[in-house]
Amino acid sequence: MNSQEPIWSVSAVNKMVKDTIEGSFMPFWMGGEVGSLLMHRSGHVYFQMKDERSQIRVCWFGGAEQCRALGVNNGTIVEVWGSLSVYDVRGEYQFVVRKLRLAGAGVLHQQFEMLKNKLAAEGLFDPERKKPLPFLPRTIGVVSSPSGAAIRDFLQIINRRFPNVVIKIYPAKVQGENAASEVAAGVDFFNRTGEAEVIVVTRGGGSMEDLWCFNDENLARMIAASKLPVISAVGHEIDFTICDFVADMRAPTPSAAAELVIGNYTDITRQLNLTIENMMRSFDLRFAAIREELQTASATVDSYRRHPELIIRKWQAKLNELNIQLAHISKAAVAGEKQQLGKLINGIDSTARQFLSSAVSSLDNIDARIYAYDPMRQLERGFAMVYDSKKEHLIASSKNLSPGTEMIIRFADGEIRVKTV
Repeated sequence: MNSQEPIWSVSAVNKMVKDTIEGSFMPFWMGGEVGSLLMHRSGHVYFQMKDERSQIRVCWFGGAEQCRALGVNNGTIVEVWGSLSVYDVRGEYQFVVRKLRLAGAGVLHQQFEMLKNKLAAEGLFDPERKKPLPFLPRTIGVVSSPSGAAIRDFLQIINRRFPNVVIKIYPAKVQGENAASEVAAGVDFFNRTGEAEVIVVTRGGGSMEDLWCFNDENLARMIAASKLPVISAVGHEIDFTICDFVADMRAPTPSAAAELVIGNYTDITRQLNLTIENMMRSFDLRFAAIREELQTASATVDSYRRHPELIIRKWQAKLNELNIQLAHISKAAVAGEKQQLGKLINGIDSTARQFLSSAVSSLDNIDARIYAYDPMRQLERGFAMVYDSKKEHLIASSKNLSPGTEMIIRFADGEIRVKTV
């Protein structure tokens, strides 16, 4: 042994390894299966990532909340981004996570964003095209798995809020192959048959892969084309799918969808009763006002009927008031009006005189004609008028007279009563 060879301490070796590893590797993505998962109460996460042959220690400082949100458990396949680090106190190296995603989420997320941007550009997400929900639908159509937890939660809330509403369920797969086409068929069914007034598309939470059928383009277009309003209630509150954006309303959970689709029976009944009470109170006040008006009017009419001079006094007072107002008219204004009236009189004087002269001449002519046609003038010329016995009708012919008919003959200087023979 050469006494001149340096002797390294354990700490020095670990530090050299730490400097070498941490200085040689840039941050990178690594994929594998989660094992030995521990979420510490401090918020840090510790687990093993492994594949078919190897494993490596992993830590994620402050990542507990995000792990819970993503549903990370033992056996979950994840992809982590971070860097290698050495804990030189123990001589152990580990991977320090800065980002974590479920395996395959990167590719799926890219597809999700591409479809989202495409449909948004076509206007399928525009607020203007959103249809309002009916206030109290008599029938609610639900497209979901009949055996899932989502439909149980939905029905439980509906039964508690409004027990008498009709729920029709269209059974459909909500995960895996053909799920998107089955959900689309359910939306189409309720539109074709009209067996519902509003449609709820729902399922419980899950990974992006579990919810992927709700990012299908054909399903999105079916919902957009629906004549009935559609509520999308897919996953948990943090989950978003294309169906959420294209639907008329998005509910964060199936239970929330049940609260959105119909009001609370107790609250509605209470509000209705309050409205009725307010209406009846308003009617009572209005009727009382009308009754008072009628009583006042009736008293006034009775007063006028008993004392008609009150009406004369009322209008006399009104005339006096008008006279007072007229008395206050400016003398200058009156003078101006008189001057204008004088001009008008002078202007029409000659015309009036001509009119009066013409009128007098016409009256003279009419008087002469009346005099000429006056029956009394004819009697003075020797004619007579023959009346019936009651002097109601003139008798112009003897054809219809029978013997003994009494008549009255009028001459210019008197009348005689005769009978036919």
